[in-house]
Amino acid sequence: MTIYIVKPGDTVDSIAAENGVSAGSVIYNNQLEYPYRLAIGQALLLSLPGFSYDRSIRSGGYAYPFINDWVLEQSLPYLSDLYVFSYGFTTEGELVPPWAEDDTMIAAAKSAGSAPVLTLTPFGPDGQFSNYLIHAVVSDSAAAERLIENLQVQILTRGFEGVDIDFEYILPEDRLAFVRFVNQVREAVNALGYPVSVALAPKTSDDQPGLLYEGKDYGLLGEAADYVLLMTYEWGYTYGPAMAVAPLNQVRRVVEYALTRIPAEKIHLGIPNYGYDWTLPYEKGVSAARTIGNIEAVQIAASYGVPIQFDEESASPFFRYETGGALHEVWFEDVRSLEAKYGLVAQYGLRGIGIWQIMKLFRPGYLLLKDRFLIQ
Repeated sequence: MTIYIVKPGDTVDSIAAENGVSAGSVIYNNQLEYPYRLAIGQALLLSLPGFSYDRSIRSGGYAYPFINDWVLEQSLPYLSDLYVFSYGFTTEGELVPPWAEDDTMIAAAKSAGSAPVLTLTPFGPDGQFSNYLIHAVVSDSAAAERLIENLQVQILTRGFEGVDIDFEYILPEDRLAFVRFVNQVREAVNALGYPVSVALAPKTSDDQPGLLYEGKDYGLLGEAADYVLLMTYEWGYTYGPAMAVAPLNQVRRVVEYALTRIPAEKIHLGIPNYGYDWTLPYEKGVSAARTIGNIEAVQIAASYGVPIQFDEESASPFFRYETGGALHEVWFEDVRSLEAKYGLVAQYGLRGIGIWQIMKLFRPGYLLLKDRFLIQ
């Protein structure tokens, strides 16, 4: 496959003719909707004969149980693992299932040859990560043992094929207790024949300050888990200023630090599957960006007739448009930004990728992934 950047005057038909591909494949690959409007600067993925992958990776995607059935069906052929988001727990170690049933997505994953993975998160009653819950379990051996037993029951009775531990805002004083907990979960889940992964906030040094980072010891957690996910996204986020969600220069720094503490064959690179639409000017504590899908972002640019630009340092697309007297700035992912991130996986020999999240279909990203790698 190759990437084509839309020029002034281009149409689907002219691009297809110029590149010797069918108009139908251009439309399908890029999820174009009738009347197939294009934005100048838009990156299109074109199908050419042959393939280019030279190594295999694991690919995973996170999804809530209420994912659209069609989106799930379209996504699973490109995923080694489906991370079911998510199971919570009480201070006594009892599991709290998702509010929507997940039997359907577990069955769909198995049918497609993807491994359904139980994602464990410490969400409190307010739906936010709770370090109180984390502390209560990792510091209480009885609660930890009960929680691990409940995880084993889910694997044996529901068909899960692994556990992913996504604990955030861990208190610094719980750093070693959390490592011990991950070790215990891994021992129990490995005994059933399945792996355990742990999600890591994007650190660039051992002593990086901040509640997101201080409770996560890359070296010890890399030893404790079968593999890790680097959550390399959210530089641009809902309540921050307009910027790339996963700027390549920052993602590279995280990867290079991680490799000093964790073997490459244990590392999955986090891949965002979304963008943000900010209203300008940004006001700290007041502004809140709107989360959008990558396809939606391009449709906005096309409908307002504004060109999509590409920032070389962050390797990310962006554009500005005006509506209702307000200026907006949009940053998102396209096949150029994804190719740059996939390039890091290949360059550093990482184990694979983890996509947050797959609730909105972005077919070009999947097709590019399959073109560049053999998915295990």
